[in-house]
Amino acid sequence: MQKLLLRLDDASEYMDANKWRRMEEILDRHDVKPLFGIIPANEDPNLLKYGKVENFWDIIHSWIAKGWTPALHGYTHVFETESGGINPVNKKSEYAGVTYERQLQKIRNGVLVLKKHGIDPKVFFAPAHTFDENTLKALVNGSSIRIVSDTPASDVYCRHGITFVPQQSGRVRKIKLKTITYCYHPNTTTEDGFKELDSFLSEKSFCGFPLEETTRELSIFDRMIMKVYYWRHK
Repeated sequence: MQKLLLRLDDASEYMDANKWRRMEEILDRHDVKPLFGIIPANEDPNLLKYGKVENFWDIIHSWIAKGWTPALHGYTHVFETESGGINPVNKKSEYAGVTYERQLQKIRNGVLVLKKHGIDPKVFFAPAHTFDENTLKALVNGSSIRIVSDTPASDVYCRHGITFVPQQSGRVRKIKLKTITYCYHPNTTTEDGFKELDSFLSEKSFCGFPLEETTRELSIFDRMIMKVYYWRHK
C-alpha cells in the first residue's frame, strides 16, 4: 500500500505566521499530520525578514498535540559551503563540506535548544536538503536521532545506521512509488500552491510520519531513481 507523507520546512521564531496558519487550516480540514522542521537558532536573513513570532513555542506545542511530528531542521539555516554532499540537489549547505567537529556541535546545540523547550526530536533534515557522511556520523554520536527525511528512493531504507524516509517532490502530484514525501515551505507557498494542495488532499489519504527504523538496503531500482533524480537537478 502506498504511503503519502507531507513535510513542512522552516518553522522558526522568524516565519510568516499567517501562511503557517493557512497551511494548518488546510491540514486540519483533511486530518493530515505532517512532519515539520524546526530551526533552533535561525540566523537566515531571508527568514529573519518575517519578524519574530512571540508565541512561537506555544504554536509548536499545539501542533505536536495534534499529532504533528517535529524534526530538527539544521541549526542556524545559514549556508556555509557550496557543496551538495550525498544528496546533491542544491549547491549550498549548512552541513555538507563542513568539518565533522563543527557539524557535531551544530547537532548537539540544536537538540539542546529543542529539549530546552520540551521537544525531543527523532527526525532530522538539513537546510537545502544537503548533508554528507559526517552529518550522519554527527547524528549518531551527538543525538538519539536515527531518522532522516530526504533523498529520492522508492521506499524507506537504511544507510550508515540511519533510516531514510525518501523525499521526492516539492509539490503534490501523482508519483508511482511506495513511500512519497511532498515537501512544502509554508513561508513562500503561493495561494495557488495552497489551493492545489487543498484539492489534492481532498482526493488522497495521507499517513503520519513513520518513526520506525528499518534494515532495508537500497535496491537497484532505488539507485536508478537516485541517478535520474540527481541528473535532472544537475
